[in-house]
Amino acid sequence: MRQTVENLASSVISVEPPIGARLSFGPFALTPGERLLTRDGAPLEIGGRTLDLLLALVAQPGRVLSKRDLLKRVWPDVVVEDASLRFHMANLRRILGDGEDGARFIATQVGVGYAFVAPVRGLSAPPAIPAPPANIEPGSAGRLPARLSRLIGRDDEVRLLLERIGDGQILTVVGAAGVGKTSLAIEAGHALAERFADGANFVDLAALEDGALVASAIAGALGVVVQAEDPLAVVLGHLREQHRLLILDNCEHLVDAVSGVVERIREAAPRVAILATSREPLRVRGEQVRWLASLDYPNETAELSREALLAYPAVELFLARAAAAGGAPAADLDTARAVADICRRLDGMALPIELAAVRVAAHGVQATARLLGERFSLAWVGRRTAQPRQQTLQATLDWSYDLLSDAERRTFERLSVFLGPFSLEAALEVIVGEDLCVDVAASALDELIAKSLVSPDRWGDARAYRLLEMTRAHARAKLSARGDGEGAATARRHAVHVLESLKGAEDRRAEDAERWAADLSSQLGNIRSALDWSFGADGDPDLAAPLASASASAFLDLSLLVECRTWCARAVAGLREEHRDGAIELELQAALGLSLMFTRGNSDAAEKALRRALDLATRLGDQWNQLRLLGRLHIFHERIGDFETALGWAAMAVEVADAIGEPEAIAVAASLSGVSHHLAGDQTLARRELEQALRSSPPSERGRTIYYGYDHRNRSGIALARTLWLQGHADRARRIAAETLREAGRLDHPITHCIALIWTLSVSLWAGDLDETEAGLKAFSKLAAVNA
Repeated sequence: MRQTVENLASSVISVEPPIGARLSFGPFALTPGERLLTRDGAPLEIGGRTLDLLLALVAQPGRVLSKRDLLKRVWPDVVVEDASLRFHMANLRRILGDGEDGARFIATQVGVGYAFVAPVRGLSAPPAIPAPPANIEPGSAGRLPARLSRLIGRDDEVRLLLERIGDGQILTVVGAAGVGKTSLAIEAGHALAERFADGANFVDLAALEDGALVASAIAGALGVVVQAEDPLAVVLGHLREQHRLLILDNCEHLVDAVSGVVERIREAAPRVAILATSREPLRVRGEQVRWLASLDYPNETAELSREALLAYPAVELFLARAAAAGGAPAADLDTARAVADICRRLDGMALPIELAAVRVAAHGVQATARLLGERFSLAWVGRRTAQPRQQTLQATLDWSYDLLSDAERRTFERLSVFLGPFSLEAALEVIVGEDLCVDVAASALDELIAKSLVSPDRWGDARAYRLLEMTRAHARAKLSARGDGEGAATARRHAVHVLESLKGAEDRRAEDAERWAADLSSQLGNIRSALDWSFGADGDPDLAAPLASASASAFLDLSLLVECRTWCARAVAGLREEHRDGAIELELQAALGLSLMFTRGNSDAAEKALRRALDLATRLGDQWNQLRLLGRLHIFHERIGDFETALGWAAMAVEVADAIGEPEAIAVAASLSGVSHHLAGDQTLARRELEQALRSSPPSERGRTIYYGYDHRNRSGIALARTLWLQGHADRARRIAAETLREAGRLDHPITHCIALIWTLSVSLWAGDLDETEAGLKAFSKLAAVNA
């Protein structure tokens, strides 16, 4: 075998190629600096460890590398078994097709190691940025928005970002609005995602208007539940040991808040890299700034050929977008010159070019150039004090706006009230007013979509649309110019829409819980905006309390307990007479009591709110809410060791459950009673009631857990495990404790999970299993650090 390897290696380049070079072997090309492997020019999917293995082999072609050397190279900081190396080697051979049709790339020397035996040569030409593989779903690279099918004119910028972004690096892409910062960041994110063990996450800050919510937005993008006073502490606790890329998009309007958050992340999480986009630098320590220029375009066209003109990225982008919109102009010399002139007047800015290009279908290239020239020159004279690119973008948006009909203008302006994505139905509810009927509004919306002033939501939901950041800002300015009355009327319709949408939350959650959670998260900006307006000086007090009441369950569903507490407290403090003593006050007090208890402890204010809510539920004859609130009061007094009062609440719950007469109600009441008797020392009665609770209880489900505030079935299971241990049934107790703890983790509800961890620790400790106890303590500490 040794002779075979040496013979195969004799035809291989013996000089070790530099790791930054582009290498070729057979039909494959490998670019180490970009961690890219292609076959016949098409990118291949290859895992990070497998790619590291390939890089180690091709760096020394023809040389037999021992298993130990390869393990050190591919797993430098981890101790792994030889089986891991064999697995990734087999995967690499499969990707290369080693042994198929006589192809040989890797030879094995039994008992020694492996050698790369195919001829390797260097390539001087840089590769094109790869298009995404056809089988990659949008967002698959770590919750990133879908990348464009092709990012025109930014190959060099993408390569530069790939070279500069590494562990702990902070890089801000800075440029004017509409230059293409977001598209560049998304493309780079997809290319970089596999380098980071914990993936890449995209945080869109455009929908935020309050800098205090930056940390919450990051937590949302990470899928981290926040129930603490300080969301940033939760984020830092989650990121501290991670190897992750964060993309913070649209930072300019919150630059001070973002800078503070980035500084804290840099100090606490040294392996987290940050790629930001903004119109100005963040000015934080260690920041690299990359100013993104506009797309290249010709200053003079007279001496250039058709081919030379079409080679400019700005011209290429214009023609591509015009063709996509149905314009498809003939690319003769006169047309190429006219397009180049448009791109010059638009300063090569991507967004204005795209807005202008879609007009070609209706007006043609020459007419579009003339219209742009007339509108653009007028705007230029009046805006000398602004930055040139701001002049260009403002002129283009003004020009596009002026070409709209009155109905289209009003529709465009009213859509600016949405923060983030909106559905067609939502848009019509906000647009339609006394001056716009449904049919006219729907037609106007269709026109705005066709003219690229309204865009499909980039997160891939075919039902949703959104305004790009600058078009929304432009539309909002136009809406403000119409006067306070128009703006207030639009904001009120938006708040009413949000309120009605939240009222149907329970039904939609029951139909598709996963879809509802995603929709709810995307609508947080709209919920917050509607609340801000309703409680504001120009808002509507008649809407404020109902909206806070309806949004409480949304904040609880997303585990945003601090926001829930804030809005409910504000609503209760200013409650109008018509909202007192009914369902609205009941929900506000119930949510306020729960959120106070789990964020500020067992305060008098929390107990007062819960007791008031119970009193209202009793007066209204609302037995299910009585049961829900008795459960919250029960755990309130259990937490402070007042078991006698807790037992009293449990007894009341049994009476209410008997009146309801349904298994779920009986299970909740039996759980409360069983826990009370367990803590009071009557294990025989506790066991009987807890076993009844588990028999009657439906399977644990997140929506039901949110409704009650914690999971009664899970609490019954851990209480039963402790009861069984105290009765001498050790094996069954440990089995139930383990099963219940696993169920708590699957619920993705931190309160329930923490309760389960705390209570099952005693079973492990009583059993003398110190390893299991230590593991439970570590899990609890980690969960507490992230959700403290």
